[in-house]
This record gives sequence, C-alpha cells and structure tokens, in this order.
Amino acid sequence: MNTLTLSLLSFLPILIVAIFLVILKWPARRAMPLAYITAAGLGLFVWKLPLNQVAAATVNGLIVALTLLYIIFGAILVLNTLQQSGAIRVIRQGFIDISPDRRIQVIIIAWLFGSFIEGSSGFGTPAAVAVPLLVGLGFPAMAAVVAGMVIQSTPVSFGALGTPMLVGLGTGLSGDESVYTYIQQAGIDGATLEYVGRPFVELIAQKVAILHAITGTFIPLFVVALMTRFFGANKSFAEGLRVWKFALFSAFSMTIPYVIAAHIFGPEFPSIFGGMVGLLIVIPAARAGWFMPDKDDIWDFPDKADWDPEWTGLASSQIDESNLDNKKAIPLMLAWFPYVLLALLLIITRVPALGVNTFLQSFAFSWSNIFSSDVGTGNIQLLYSPAAIFIVVSVSTFFLHKMDIQSYSTAVKDSCKNILKVSLPLLVTVPMVQVFLNSDGGLAGFAKMPNALAEGVAELAGSSWPIFSTFIGGLGAFIAGSNTVSNMTFSLFQFGVGERIGVDPSWIVALQAVGGAAGNIICVHNVVAASAVVGLLGKEGLIIRKTLAAFVYYALLSGSIGYAIVWSGTRGWLNLGSLFSVLIVVSLVAFVSMQLRQDKKGAVI
Repeated sequence: MNTLTLSLLSFLPILIVAIFLVILKWPARRAMPLAYITAAGLGLFVWKLPLNQVAAATVNGLIVALTLLYIIFGAILVLNTLQQSGAIRVIRQGFIDISPDRRIQVIIIAWLFGSFIEGSSGFGTPAAVAVPLLVGLGFPAMAAVVAGMVIQSTPVSFGALGTPMLVGLGTGLSGDESVYTYIQQAGIDGATLEYVGRPFVELIAQKVAILHAITGTFIPLFVVALMTRFFGANKSFAEGLRVWKFALFSAFSMTIPYVIAAHIFGPEFPSIFGGMVGLLIVIPAARAGWFMPDKDDIWDFPDKADWDPEWTGLASSQIDESNLDNKKAIPLMLAWFPYVLLALLLIITRVPALGVNTFLQSFAFSWSNIFSSDVGTGNIQLLYSPAAIFIVVSVSTFFLHKMDIQSYSTAVKDSCKNILKVSLPLLVTVPMVQVFLNSDGGLAGFAKMPNALAEGVAELAGSSWPIFSTFIGGLGAFIAGSNTVSNMTFSLFQFGVGERIGVDPSWIVALQAVGGAAGNIICVHNVVAASAVVGLLGKEGLIIRKTLAAFVYYALLSGSIGYAIVWSGTRGWLNLGSLFSVLIVVSLVAFVSMQLRQDKKGAVI
C-alpha cells in the first residue's frame, strides 16, 4: 500500500471526530465511540493487529481514563470545598478590588496563574485549577473552559518541570545513530548512543522558548477577544480588543522572563518563572491602573438569567451564594491560601533535588504486557498524581477555614455526584486514543497510524515541511492529549525529515515541540476533562470550534517563523516563511485596528 493511501486511512478516525464532534456538534459520548470503532476496525483489518493488542490498548485507555477522573475528582473537590467554606466569595471580591472587569480577571487567572500551574504540574492541571476558579468567580462554564484551553499553548512545552522536553524529546530522540552523529558533529557534550543528553535537549528548549515567546504574544488577546465575542451581550470582538495594551503588557510580563529562564536555568523553569514573575508584575500594575481600561468601560457578562443554556454546567448551577450568607467572613489571604498551598505542594513534590518525588513515585503499580501483548500501563502513581495534592488541599481547607462537618460532607457528596455524571465522555475517548497510538507491530508491517499519517504529509510537503511540522506536532497532542506523548511519538520522525530536506533538524524538532504544545488547545480529551471539572456535558465540539482559530494561528505562525529560520542560510531571510509570518501579524494587527475603529465609530454614533 502506498504512503498516501496509508496516510488517508490513518486520518479516518480523526475525520470522524471532526465531522461528528466538531461539525455536527455531537457530544463526545456519542462521537468518540464511532472514532473508536473506526480506529479498532483499521487496526484489526488493515494493519492486521492481533485482537489481544487492540483489547489491551482499549483496557489501557480505560485505566488512563480512570486516572484522569481521579484528577478531575480532586479538582472538583477543591472547588466545592472552597465554595462551601465561603472562600470563593472572598476571592471574587479580591479580584473585584483589583478590577471588576472580566477581561482583566481572565488574563490574570488563565494566562498568568494558569502558566504557573502548568509549569508546576502540567498534565491538564491548569484546567483543573484555573477553570473552576473562573467559574467560582462567576464566569459561564463554557467561557472558563475556552479560556483555559486557549492558554494551553505557550506554557505547555515546559509543563511539569519540563517533562515534554526532558522526557518527551529526550526519550523520543534517544537510541538513533543519526541523532547521535549530529550531536557529535555539533560538538555538544553529554550524549551517548542510548541517550541524547541534557545539553542537546537544553539547546532545543531554548529554540522552543523563542518560538513560543513570539507566537504567544497574542494569546492573551485571543482569550479576551473570544470571550467577548462568544459570551458577551453584544457578541463583539472589539470589546475584548479594547484591552490590547493590558493584554500585550501581560504577555510580555510572562514571555520575557520565560525566555530568560529557558536560557539560564534550563527546561524545568520557563513556565513557572514566567507565570510567577508575570503575576508579581501584572497584579501591582493593575492595582496602579497601568494599561487598564477606562472606568466607564468595565466589561462583564450578561445577567445570568440571560445566559445561553449551552454556557453553563453542573458547577455553574451550584455556585449560588444565597445559601452561604451565614458563613463567617474569611480574610483574603486565608481564602487564597489553599491555592498557595496547592502551588507549593506541586513544586515541592516535583523538584527532583528535594527528593519528595522519589518517595511518592515509589508507591506505584503497573500492568505490563496486558493480555500477553506489548501494551502496558506504565507506572500508575496515585500519591504522585495531582489528584492526591488536590485532596490534601481540600482536607487542609477544612481545618484552615474551620468548616463544619456538614458543609464539608456536602462538598464531598456534590463532588462524587458530579464525577459520576461526567465520567462517560472520558471512558469512551481515551480508549480510541490508545488504539490509535498502539497500532504498530501488525502483520501488515505498517508504521503505527500517527507515523503513517505524518509520512503522507511529509511526502506532499517536501521543502515546505517546516510550515507543516507544527501541525503534525499539534495532531499528536490532539490525539494523545499530551505534548510529552506527541514529542515521544514524532520527534525522531521530525528530525529525520529535517535531515532529508537539508535543514538544521534541531529546529524542526523545536517546531514539533511548539506544535505539540499548541495541540493542547483543541485536544479532545483535554477538552472533555476541563469540561468535566465544571460539569459541562456534551459541549466538547462547540468548545473546539471556538478554540480552533487560536490553534491554527499558533501552528501557522510558529511554523512560518521556523521556515524563515531554517531556510535563511540558503534562501535568504526574504523567503516564504518570513512573508507568511509578516502577513499573519499584519493581518492580526489590521483586524484589531478595524474592530477598534468600528467600535469607536459606533460609540460616537
């Protein structure tokens, strides 16, 4: 079977998702079983996988889904605990004191706080923390999820203390003689044939940080523009774009220290450092009124009675503070302390030098060779999971906020009810992903489906590959739900394509990592998980439709910049990539200017 035919067949499960989930707006619980049947059918009858391997991948998917539900339960429990203690009301008032403007709030919480949490923990934790916090502050559930997904781009490559770099690229590139030869010829220390070594990963990470910093500049602006367009009374992009000064200021406050950290401290710290420094800069600046909207331009959502029913979830309906009027007031610092404790515990348990991670990871179990296949679960670490930290924070809040047993019992019961209602979408989504990823080793001798798909794209793209490389990285994350897995799956393939077309392959690998991060914006099971935290059932396709433009922008601009860089030596800087990059940025600036001019003209009239 030729490469292009095999590539098209590999694309079928993704096409099913696009048609039924995104275009026809089916809920994930209905669309994903069709995608699973398609992937399993291709595996059995085209790839000729043994039945036990497909069954093992399915079971592994169910186990992965249960570990995700464990994290979701912990996140819901923290939200419900803070709601019952009255802390959410105090936190909301604290943000109103900074600014009652929802545009300012979403940038601070989703972009800056979310980046810090991503750097600390990764693996979807920002959505599990920032999204319910936004809902607790009065955001519609869908608006919170859209914001949480769009910021899952710039910080993701350095999430969980650099795991997508150190583990994803480090593992994906290791054991290949051509990579080892390249490293030796480049004079980079630390590599062996079995492992590429930290210095090479650090070199790629620096390139990744630069690409992210350029492309991520507009992400806060995307967040506010999408929010006002889809969830505002006037359905206006312009209302979000009015805060462009604050959005760009917040972007640079994060991305500049982010790049510095990548070059000085290594892959573990860019997102943590960028998010933390950004918060320390932006919050005082907002209090001082820097770059803030005029006092007569305070933007808020419509009255809750006027919200579209599609915007709300189970958590939204539960945030009713009328039953909390009898709660005693909590000082602002004490109300915030559970989130401070959460951040501290995430860092303490994930910094290798402290040794806590080794202890927690020792409590693990795995299931290798499921059903006598090559598929295994890997180590399942219940104590190392962010869920365990969520539960510790919830229990600590019970004592810190001096809650009564009845209130805490209500929080636990509500969390249990919610997790049962939202579990089905994940239980049908992740098995399809695992079948797709574990489709190698069949009697047909084909490469596994993700690689077969990528080979077809590479054959069509030729020397234009750098522009497409980010989309392949994004596709890997869209399927797998992980930048780390995308990098492990495609980094060696991307390196090889870079060598074949005659450009620096380390830049192509960097583009893979950036695209893999951007893919989290539209990743199905990340959307399902984030929606589940706030009880938003059956709206996954609508969310992806709202975030798709942000992903296309991110992958296209970073790919175009990458093309300009890798071909600059032979084709000069005035090449297709630089022209595309300028065109994209100019188009964005022109769109913003046009929207603001129309908005100003409408205000005058």
